[in-house]
Amino acid sequence: MAKKDKEYVLKQMKEKNVEFIRLWFTDVLGFLKSFSIAPRELELAFEEGMGFDGSSIEGFARIEESDMVAMPDPASFALLPWRSNGKENVARMFCDILKPDGTPYEGDPRYALKRNLKKAADMGYTMNVGPELEYFYFKDASSNPQTLDHGGYFDLTPLDVASDLRRDTIRALESMGIIVEYSHHEVAPSQHEIDLRYTDALAMADAAMTYRLTVKEVAMQHGVYATFMPKPIFGENGSGMHVHQSLFGKEGNAFYDANDEYFLSKEGKSYIAGLLKHAKELSSVVAQWVNSYKRLVPGYEAPVYISWARRNRSALIRVPMYKPGKQNATRMEFRCPDPACNPYLAFAVMLAAGMKGMKEDYSLADPIEEDIFEMSAKEREERGIESLPGSLGQAIHMTERSDLVREALGDHIFNKFIENKKIEWDHYRMHVSNYELDKYLPIL
Repeated sequence: MAKKDKEYVLKQMKEKNVEFIRLWFTDVLGFLKSFSIAPRELELAFEEGMGFDGSSIEGFARIEESDMVAMPDPASFALLPWRSNGKENVARMFCDILKPDGTPYEGDPRYALKRNLKKAADMGYTMNVGPELEYFYFKDASSNPQTLDHGGYFDLTPLDVASDLRRDTIRALESMGIIVEYSHHEVAPSQHEIDLRYTDALAMADAAMTYRLTVKEVAMQHGVYATFMPKPIFGENGSGMHVHQSLFGKEGNAFYDANDEYFLSKEGKSYIAGLLKHAKELSSVVAQWVNSYKRLVPGYEAPVYISWARRNRSALIRVPMYKPGKQNATRMEFRCPDPACNPYLAFAVMLAAGMKGMKEDYSLADPIEEDIFEMSAKEREERGIESLPGSLGQAIHMTERSDLVREALGDHIFNKFIENKKIEWDHYRMHVSNYELDKYLPIL
């Protein structure tokens, strides 16, 4: 913990008249957790952390070993714009979760990402990511969602009535130091996207958590409801979280090669090959809900076919076309994650798969630029194009056998995650839906 960061925070506390500090962390499923401390406790928190009971946090400790310590990260200090009025302010900091002896807690998703970033750093790389998180605005949180508009991709007023909501959300994000590149209406009615500026993976995971809460808080202030549910409306596109990513080393962007026909380095190709080879194993982590697989079906711009391309958006991985003089922008885009995943775990397993491809020198097949959605099953089979798991049940089965995911997440998180997902899948399998009653009751 840098001394200057602590001093900056303590100074800001006085200058901004901060009344409460919220300490943030996430459980295994990616739900944001928080408790507040008074300003007088902050110096102690920086020195020793703040103790709390972790036994009721999903995927954390058993009850007989429940004492946890939240150690605030001063670099993540920011005022919460929806709780601040200029006179009395509320701030937040993300925390690393420690055991009472001061060692990192294996069940902390932030620590899982840090471990994988450390492995990359030992090889001379840093990971940069830029996610595109899509979401919907509805009139309320009822089980019969009502959209705010009937707009489409990039539509503007009068169809796009949520422009003010996006504007206020961007202002809030920027006030917390989260840089927004652009925003727009997405393809489905009442669906929107705000894209965050590329940064290092740990800062971006923190930013993604902040983004999700900010979108919801601003929506609430406007009297509407925002959701990151992957597929809330039947027959419409679902919400994805396309993750642009690249590695940087001492020489700059490790994915760039000026002499390659795709401007991709050997390292970049092996990284992509790693993600393609292990995509099925990662699926339950980057698309972690039963509802995620209602989005991952052909025909709704959702990438289900394991291939890569430059222009083809039906492929799982896209490598945006190189622009002269923009070698730092050379990157790959992993298109199956959705915005309801745990970003710490999602970034961790993506990095682990890519790094394994680099370490073991995986070879990358040629890109497929034809529309894979238009191919027959036989054509896909002949060209060796496989599909992602079709359900959470299939995805869990793939992940459970994955040494790569186990190593990336660590035994504790891996076992807790699999256990939780199996329970979710069992509950879903036992549920009798209205679809079944409407279709089968009259005829069986």
